[in-house]
Amino acid sequence: MAWREFKKGKTRKREIQEFEFNLEDNIFRLHQELVNKTYIHGPYQSFYVCDPKLRHIHKATIRDRLVHQALFRVLYQIFDRRFIYDSYSCRLGKGTHRGVKRLEKFILRVSDSYRQPAFALKLDIRKFFDHIDKDILFTLIARKVKDADTLELIKMVIDSFAKNLDRSLPLGNVTSQLFANIYLNELDQFIKHNLKQKFYLRYCDDFIILHQSKEYLTNLLVVINDFLKEKLKLQIHPNKIILRKISQGVDFLGYVVLPHHIILRTRTKKRILRLVNRKNLQSYLGVLKHARARLLQQKLLERVLFKAVI
Repeated sequence: MAWREFKKGKTRKREIQEFEFNLEDNIFRLHQELVNKTYIHGPYQSFYVCDPKLRHIHKATIRDRLVHQALFRVLYQIFDRRFIYDSYSCRLGKGTHRGVKRLEKFILRVSDSYRQPAFALKLDIRKFFDHIDKDILFTLIARKVKDADTLELIKMVIDSFAKNLDRSLPLGNVTSQLFANIYLNELDQFIKHNLKQKFYLRYCDDFIILHQSKEYLTNLLVVINDFLKEKLKLQIHPNKIILRKISQGVDFLGYVVLPHHIILRTRTKKRILRLVNRKNLQSYLGVLKHARARLLQQKLLERVLFKAVI
């Protein structure tokens, strides 16, 4: 089951085809290594992607990624139910579009449909994946997972990435996405239950809080930063603190929520216009349907048709 999930969208890749050619042997061998506790996590392949900013990705081998997928399938069921509703990254039924729609609802509620002044505090954690403390992460997981063999495997996956012995997770692992949510669920619970913030939502390490008082949000920033430093050994990115009136528009997840409508972020528009082609046209049109972007839709269609004629 993990293999079927893992290979989705990758069936044309040579490494996938080679593994699948001897699938039964490969899976039974991997299973036996796990049972006998002789499984050893392999090295990572390092490369960069621009998405849209430059990111350093570390990709494990096929067999290791299959183990990650199998582990993810089990752990997701245990932890996802414990996450707050308004955590939108890498969760079934969530995602960027639902996060933006939820933000729009929050804005209407906190501002009484823009009849009252209100503010948005947007924060970002500095080099989040590089600063996840491995011991803290493992402790959080061990609170809910009691099976010794499973914990041993989890510890091996966490420690398999040696960029920093005490900190950091690789961006390329499916387990890293879940581990990130487990780690930052501590922040979510603190903000929702200790600070009692109604209008809070998070996507990975980007999060927003809405309130009618600018001064209140300014004071809240200090409290949140102290919590991150003391409990999770993280720090808010000092150059990515944005506090502004919601009437000026709230920029989040590639969209800008304005009074009465949503538009695409300017950088997002430029990137789509630069990268659009016949293969990804429908995907980009799907992105645009969540915003007021009729003119941009027309430009994309014209650009693709023009390229086709040439």
